[in-house]
Amino acid sequence: MNLPNKLTVFRIILIPLFMLVLGLPLDWGTWSIGGAQLPVTHLVAAIIFIVASLTDLADGKIARKYHLVTNFGKFADPLADKLLVMTALIFFVQFDWVPAWIVAIIVIRELAITGLRTLIVENNGKVMAAAMPGKIKTTSQMVAIIFFLLHNIIFAAIGFPFATIMIWVALIFTIYSGIDYFIQNRNVFSDGFK
Repeated sequence: MNLPNKLTVFRIILIPLFMLVLGLPLDWGTWSIGGAQLPVTHLVAAIIFIVASLTDLADGKIARKYHLVTNFGKFADPLADKLLVMTALIFFVQFDWVPAWIVAIIVIRELAITGLRTLIVENNGKVMAAAMPGKIKTTSQMVAIIFFLLHNIIFAAIGFPFATIMIWVALIFTIYSGIDYFIQNRNVFSDGFK
């Protein structure tokens, strides 16, 4: 197992820790920053999420730079992203930060693309790597999640809903990239229309 794949596995291991910090009834007090009262548990969850997101950035760069791209990495890296993002967004529905229908669209898209990747592997043995619209989708989701966890820090003082705007950007790219993946790989379904 090479370094990029180890970073991907580490990101997956961080997900249960992230869930425990957000899910357990912990009260570590609040921290006042940037005009917002931030529960310390949300700050800790944000730090875990940021570390996990940085491993996502690092593993891809290392894999490409040193030619360590593997089928495991092409499969597990986006899967780790999906698990991390969906975990956060499900908690955000519970916290009433993000509407359930937005999260449902994101989850449906992620499951559909995972299914599509599986079909592509079965048809030609290759794992479909993430395209640019998918990378923009993942980045915008992660930025939105970080700012929700940090209670819109920096922008809270001026009342600018940056986290909410970013989740809408993420939703747009979630839909666009999902449609794009299916159009680019429509040949996978050709036998069903004969």
